[in-house]
Amino acid sequence: MIVYVVAGGADVQPEALADLPPPDLTIAADSGADLAERLGLEVDILIGDLDSISATGLERAKTVGTEIRAYPPAKDATDLELAMDAAIDARATDILVIGGSGGRLDHHLANVGLLASRKYAAAKITWTTGAVRAYIVRGTRHVPTIPGQIVSIIPTAGTARGVHLRGLRWPLAGAKLRAGTTRGISNEATGSEAAITVSDGTLLVVVGAE
Repeated sequence: MIVYVVAGGADVQPEALADLPPPDLTIAADSGADLAERLGLEVDILIGDLDSISATGLERAKTVGTEIRAYPPAKDATDLELAMDAAIDARATDILVIGGSGGRLDHHLANVGLLASRKYAAAKITWTTGAVRAYIVRGTRHVPTIPGQIVSIIPTAGTARGVHLRGLRWPLAGAKLRAGTTRGISNEATGSEAAITVSDGTLLVVVGAE
């Protein structure tokens, strides 16, 4: 099942989704419903404390019969985490996270750790903030690239071992990438696809960094 999780905080344009398969389910995290409207996406579930969605967006959700899961502001998880949990509960195999990168630095950093969490390991996760697309890699993933595009490889959960990179200007074979180092930053795509493998650990692969 392909699930779109739409968050606020990024000016994503419709063309950023043009090459992606359509969703089976769309979940909006609070003001993500406003972004979904701008992208022409029909929201199935609206989730969060509803403190940042526009009044017109909330009224629209009620009018069209969107399932609304409202939480109190004093909660132990962000709206994006609630939306990700809902996607996993729906047995998502592929989760595309849209937005969630603008505004507060603490939210942005927390979102990186959130999407790389092992509790979402059952799904293949892709994150788009517009021109930039990121991929959570466990095992092997083949990611689309454009020759000359910047590709950065970042370990997210301690040391990543057995890292193999193909389709990049500086390949690796069985390398070790330690968390807190910058060895994987600013590689460069050489073709239309890069193959990324990690045998132990989790990688965040950022394509098209600006």
